Amino acid sequence: MRILIVEDDPTLADGLTRSLQRANYAVDCVHDGEQADHVLAAQSYDLVILDLGLPKLDGFEVIRRVRRRGATVPILVLTARDALADRVKGLDLGADDYLTKPFELPEVEARVRALIRRGQSGGSSLLTHGPLALDTSGRRATLDNVPLELSARELGVLEVLMLRSGRVVSKEQLAEQLYGREDEVGINAIEVYVHRLRRKLELAGVAIRTIRGLGYMLEKDS
Repeated sequence: MRILIVEDDPTLADGLTRSLQRANYAVDCVHDGEQADHVLAAQSYDLVILDLGLPKLDGFEVIRRVRRRGATVPILVLTARDALADRVKGLDLGADDYLTKPFELPEVEARVRALIRRGQSGGSSLLTHGPLALDTSGRRATLDNVPLELSARELGVLEVLMLRSGRVVSKEQLAEQLYGREDEVGINAIEVYVHRLRRKLELAGVAIRTIRGLGYMLEKDS
C-alpha cells in the first residue's frame, strides 16, 4: 500500500517515513502544499498524511483541491492545530481523520491501518479468497487455516491481487504499490515475488494467472 506524507518538518517527516516503511508501506514524502497538490493530481495513493501549516499552500487548500478533483483517497490530518474550529473545518472539507501533535507512533500506525482498510475493503481487515485468507491489519496470511510463510514484499503483492481479484494488475501497478517514488524498482523483482507467491498457493488450487503483455490476475474464487 502506498502512502504520501506531506510534512514540512524534516525530522518529523523522516521519522514518520521510517516508521511506516518498517510497517511495509511504500512511502513518498513532500514538504509543501504546492508539491502535494501536484503529486496528488498526477498519482494515486492509498492514504495521505497531511500537515495543515504548510508553506506555499496550506493543508486546508490541499484537501479542498483533492476533493474538488473527485479523489476519494483517505486523508489523515496530522497537525499541531488543536482548536475545535480547525478540526471541524478539516473534517468538513473532506479529511477522514484528525490527529493532533504531539502524538505516539503506534496510534498513527493504527489510524493508518484503519483508514486504508476502510478505503480498500469496506472496513474489514480480513480478505478471503477460497481457502486463502489475509489479515491486512496483522499482516498474516493463511491457506486452509495453515499460516503461510511470506516475505513482506510477497504479502504486499498478495494484498494487491486479492483486493483486485478477477482483474488484471500490471507489473507497473504492483511496483507502484510496493515502492516509493525514490526507490529503484526492477520489474524482474516483481516477477520473482509473483513466482514465489504462485508456488506457495498453487497446491491449494489458488491460481495467479499471467496475462501475457498485461500483467497478473488472481482468478476469481469459484
